Amino acid sequence: MCAARPPLLHQELVALAAPTQVWSAHDGTVGSSEAHGVYHGDWRYVRAMGLLVDGVPVEPIASAEEQGRTIFHAVACAAGSNLPIPRVSVERMREVRPGALVERVTLVNGRDEAVDAVVELVCEIELAPIESVRAGQPAPEAIELVPLVDGEHVVMRDGTRTVRISGRGGALRIDGSRVVLAQEAHVLPDDWSGMTLELEIDDPTLAVHGARCDAALDQLEPTGRPALDRWAERAMADLESLLLDAGHGAFPAAGAPWHMTMVARDALIACRLLLPLGGALAEGTLRTLAARQGVQVDAATGEQPGRILHEMRQSDPVRPGVEPPPVYTGSLDATPLWIVLLHDAWQAGLPLETVRELRTALHAALHWMESHCGDGFFTAADEAGYGHSGKGWEGGAERRIAPAADGAAPLATAQAQGLACRAAVGGAALLDALGDDGEPWRAWAERLRARFRDAFWVRHEDARFPAMALDADGQPIEVLVSDIGQLIGTTLLSRVEEAEVARLLLDDRLSSGFGLRTMATDAEHYWPLAPYSGAIWPHDTAIAVEGLLRSGFVGEAGQLAAQLERAADAFDGRMPEVYAGYGVDDAPDPIPYPGACSPQAWSAAAVVPVHRALLAVPSRRHTDRGHRHLIALEPDASADPEPLQINAGTAQAPRPRLRLVPPTA
Repeated sequence: MCAARPPLLHQELVALAAPTQVWSAHDGTVGSSEAHGVYHGDWRYVRAMGLLVDGVPVEPIASAEEQGRTIFHAVACAAGSNLPIPRVSVERMREVRPGALVERVTLVNGRDEAVDAVVELVCEIELAPIESVRAGQPAPEAIELVPLVDGEHVVMRDGTRTVRISGRGGALRIDGSRVVLAQEAHVLPDDWSGMTLELEIDDPTLAVHGARCDAALDQLEPTGRPALDRWAERAMADLESLLLDAGHGAFPAAGAPWHMTMVARDALIACRLLLPLGGALAEGTLRTLAARQGVQVDAATGEQPGRILHEMRQSDPVRPGVEPPPVYTGSLDATPLWIVLLHDAWQAGLPLETVRELRTALHAALHWMESHCGDGFFTAADEAGYGHSGKGWEGGAERRIAPAADGAAPLATAQAQGLACRAAVGGAALLDALGDDGEPWRAWAERLRARFRDAFWVRHEDARFPAMALDADGQPIEVLVSDIGQLIGTTLLSRVEEAEVARLLLDDRLSSGFGLRTMATDAEHYWPLAPYSGAIWPHDTAIAVEGLLRSGFVGEAGQLAAQLERAADAFDGRMPEVYAGYGVDDAPDPIPYPGACSPQAWSAAAVVPVHRALLAVPSRRHTDRGHRHLIALEPDASADPEPLQINAGTAQAPRPRLRLVPPTA
């Protein structure tokens, strides 16, 4: 592993029920990677967990997820007297619930004689902040091991948090920093023996708690497209496992393992993509963020009146001055995203009375947005110094965009202007519905459109497109990036301009065959493994698909949606946060980005616009369930097509083109 860098995740396995998660290898072993462990909230409690039979690790065969549980199959050669055919198998079942882990081990004897074996489940205890693990510099804290109570429980405390381990079918013991559940098994022929370890965590400092929202989302209808249906099924399960509550309704955590909390940008975008399936998560997200909306000026946290928070954690940062404080408000896009979600949720069926309850928050958010367009464009200075304020989702430090980018003035990105324009128009509609005056905001949006058209549109070689941003001197940064896809459907662009952008999205420089690259391949700083300068974020492409559908570019939406469907198939239905920007000409399947979080809320939610787009475009791989007829299209298509009698080919006449048409009534 590279020093002081996040652990790699792309080959690891996770079992999770937010805010609790267990990361392991695919054989169930915890500890072979720095990312492994049992996490709850912002802390790791167990560093390693291994299974031994007669002191020897079992040999893995397979793993599978079944009804919220993970099952690991293995053989125990040490207990089988090294027979050529394995006769002693081990099944390990892992179940994660919010604040709890259950690990059950079953030894099965397929021999014709009894087996005596010592089965041990070994847990290495370590209390470490998740940010230290993420930074590649775990910093374990002292933890007190309280002696066994009646041989059935071990209790660990650090003065605030409590971990309780209990065992059934075996005896617990403490061995240094390890807790061991051991069973001296005597298993008769064709019989089995089992033991169970239960781990419960109590942390009163948690900012969020696990949530259940049984009616949160409708299910997507099966399509008959195996890759899409598999993605839809797994995405809905992942979203359910990511649900949290901070006292105002359920919302999705951003993603595992590093963001098992509220990250406003992620939650707001995910909920907006999910609106066709229901508005319960949108309402919970809106209320949670409104309850923590800024009311004062605090440079340390980025709080300002009306501003929507960026992220909330439970504990102080491990690296003060480098990491934001536990509740951090300093982001540019969370506030307009909140307005957009409120409007779109209302359009999707959120009662006006609910909107009325959020009226004060709406006015405050609009006022904050207006106050950050002093120079004519929507920007915000990074007063707190954590690198979030002046940027949107694509604001990584590695997106090197211009020599003047480190100037004192904030950058104005094209994506932020589109978001502000959409928020202004949506906010105006909400104000009208509430009996307020929305006209000033429609005029505000029109002025922003005019300024954007004058300042952002550039021509580079053979293409005309909106610049990525204006630099600190107000000059356009002529780099082609995927952000332009997020401008479609915002009302920032004219119909003609949207058509120009839609064509560019399918250009091979951006369009990889697996989704949109964040930066065009001919850009100076393009690199396929740079998250914001060439890699592919599924939600980014999905937002473009949703906008294309909203603006009537159904064909273009379908082409991009099919690219995400292909990628999802390669990832077995669990779309990661981001993957490398290599295209179909470089590799048959998308190449993982090794540090990507997965599952990720907005990557899972991306399936919804993809589903809509692919149902709107006739598929080349399957037909509707209803009967269809083959119709020949002759060169002269002026007359209605006649049904074609298909006989054995003679190769003596031009072959007619065929199309599928619905049967006549």
